[in-house]
Amino acid sequence: MKNTEQNYRRHFLKTAAVGTIAAMGIPSIVSSALAAEKPGKKVTFNQGDVVLFQGDSITDWGRDHSKTEPNTTSALGSGYALLTASQLLLKHADKGLKIYNKGISGNKVYQLAERWDTDCLALKPNVLSIHIGVNDFWHTLTNGYKGTIDTYITDYKKLLTRTKEALPDIKLVICEPFAEKNVRAVDDKWYPAFDAYRQAAKDVAAEFGAVFVPYQSAFDKAEQTAPATYWNLDGVHPSVAGEALMAQTWLKAVGA
Repeated sequence: MKNTEQNYRRHFLKTAAVGTIAAMGIPSIVSSALAAEKPGKKVTFNQGDVVLFQGDSITDWGRDHSKTEPNTTSALGSGYALLTASQLLLKHADKGLKIYNKGISGNKVYQLAERWDTDCLALKPNVLSIHIGVNDFWHTLTNGYKGTIDTYITDYKKLLTRTKEALPDIKLVICEPFAEKNVRAVDDKWYPAFDAYRQAAKDVAAEFGAVFVPYQSAFDKAEQTAPATYWNLDGVHPSVAGEALMAQTWLKAVGA
């Protein structure tokens, strides 16, 4: 009888804990993910600021590359960049922000560098958010790319140094590359190598005084509420819910 009671109590506590996690909601998931990070600098948005989102397909996400104007759905795409921009424009309606998305599907860091003059420096952003790195690793498995973690780090530092030299007062936001294991494209072959790219992005953010957005932590926490397939389509590209999670994590990390 005593063992039965103990088993029931353990089951009750376990079920209650799971229920608590399930009831957390996005704000609590995001706060929990950020709690593990050392508090960093926040971004202050000023009158007339230009905000630029850069990266690969996760940022690109269906935007119309022929559109060049800021603050429009077609130019911002339909992913986390649009969701983040919409909240920034709503909260800072009095500041006249101009928000651009220049992500391009398939890009690695060196490909950002090839188009940087036109797709970044010419826009003179005051706030620059970069989400890059998954292809720098993924394409070594699938596309014959020969870059290494050292290539990624070197290329990233060169890009940010070049950016700071051209725009000394720019505010940088470095987003962590992330993946969700056992969702289609992401399997054991990714690890532990991919973790080095995540750490490298964090280290680069610290070196350049950037805000760091811990996306992997956010998705890991979110998986306590719903499975990875709820948040992600193929292990790399987020679902609608995953896009919302990314947007809320970005906003919370930068203090927007």
